[in-house]
Parts: sequence; C-alpha cells; structure tokens
Amino acid sequence: MDVSALALGIACLGVSVGEGLLVASYLSSTARQPELQSKLMTGVFMGVAFIEGTFFVTLAMTLFLRG
Repeated sequence: MDVSALALGIACLGVSVGEGLLVASYLSSTARQPELQSKLMTGVFMGVAFIEGTFFVTLAMTLFLRG
C-alpha cells in the first residue's frame, strides 16, 4: 500500500479542521466586537496562508519522498 495517499489525506483533513477552527473563531470574535473586523480579517488571511503553506509543504515532501 502506498502511504503517500494516506499522508495527503491526513494533511487535507488537518487543513480542513484548522481552517474551520480559524473561521469559527473569527466569526465569534466579530460577533463580540464588530469594530475590530478589519484587524481580525488580516489575521485570518495570515492564518489561512500558513495553514495552506503547511499543506503544500506536505504535498511537496510526499511527492519528493515518493519518487
């Protein structure tokens, strides 16, 4: 069995959970203090970028180690 497919599946699961938690926290914070929405949005974009970056590093390493 090829474990690279399993690694990518786990990475996708982690990315989905991480982004879901990030967006849920953003919505909760915005509901409590709407005036901070623009400052919070910057953090959301940074968080999504780092989470997606982690996935792409996992993808690259999986493809690199596989071949």
